Amino acid sequence: MYAIGMSETLVAPPSIIFLALACSAILSFCLTAAIRPMLRRYALAKPNSRSSHTIPTPQGGGAAVVVAALIIAALAMTTAGLEIGLPVISVFTATLFIAVIGAFDDYRPIPVLPRLISQALAVGIIIVSLPATVQIVPQCPFWLERGLILIAGIWFVNLVNFMDGLDWMTVAETVPITGALAMFGMTGHLPSATAMAMSALGGAMIGFAPFNKPVAKLFLGDVGSLPIGLLLGWGLLELAAQGHVATAVLLPLYYLADATVTILRRAFNRERIWVAHRTHFYQRATDNGLTVMQVIATVFVLNVVLAALAAATLLWTAPSAQFTLLGCGVIAVAAVLVYFSRSREISTKRRHSIS
Repeated sequence: MYAIGMSETLVAPPSIIFLALACSAILSFCLTAAIRPMLRRYALAKPNSRSSHTIPTPQGGGAAVVVAALIIAALAMTTAGLEIGLPVISVFTATLFIAVIGAFDDYRPIPVLPRLISQALAVGIIIVSLPATVQIVPQCPFWLERGLILIAGIWFVNLVNFMDGLDWMTVAETVPITGALAMFGMTGHLPSATAMAMSALGGAMIGFAPFNKPVAKLFLGDVGSLPIGLLLGWGLLELAAQGHVATAVLLPLYYLADATVTILRRAFNRERIWVAHRTHFYQRATDNGLTVMQVIATVFVLNVVLAALAAATLLWTAPSAQFTLLGCGVIAVAAVLVYFSRSREISTKRRHSIS
């Protein structure tokens, strides 16, 4: 276990956590409203065969989310008397760097290789700032674990970007995860600085939500999805570094499953996995007859269930209990993926036969 900053407190003050949430939501909403007219003029995302929207919609609202989250997180840490040390500064720097890369990619798509290199650099900045004493699996060689964390970090940044293809989807994923991480900080299972940053990120997403409500008036864009993925990945890494590996796996399990299974299926079919597509389970669900709100509600409820299971792993720490709770999470995610894959025509026939 380790703590960020020399003045790190054991338990994040609930008052600071909730204040960060509220202030970040307000600031994010105001910043989003302020930049939206400019985005409508210069950053329209035109629909194509892979899009879930049918009319040109401005993108880039994630810039307001990231700025609000970082500002309020820094203010919350300062208010709580925490020292903003090198690890936090590195995270904030990496977040701003990858946000700038995302902004360029929104304006003019960047080729795959330079994009991956920039993401690796951002993740690498965070990894290099980790204390040398931090190791999630002590039995694993230090260099190998760091390499695996780098690969996992790049993948997590990309999967959040991949999954941000439906109105409110990233809201339905980010709010439960950040809410759980903030709560874990209040119970002493996560460093206070990290919990405050997660609370600020969750609040910023809530402030953005009214603009992204189906049918969305504004998209996050890569300027939002990439740094959000980086911040969430950092929060989960911090959780795993405290010895709560099962907890860190359960929280993002739906995103991990949908994105990973989809990319493996596409690779098996010899498709170009780096090309945009509409074959994620949540996209297939809308093609199969579910409404956007039905999909989002399902994902949100699933993430609340996963957060509850994750919290339970902190109470029941025996290996058997950890595996049982992980198994419950896998079953819940698998059930949703199967539900999303079903044709609504079959469901309709079954409903008629029952009636």
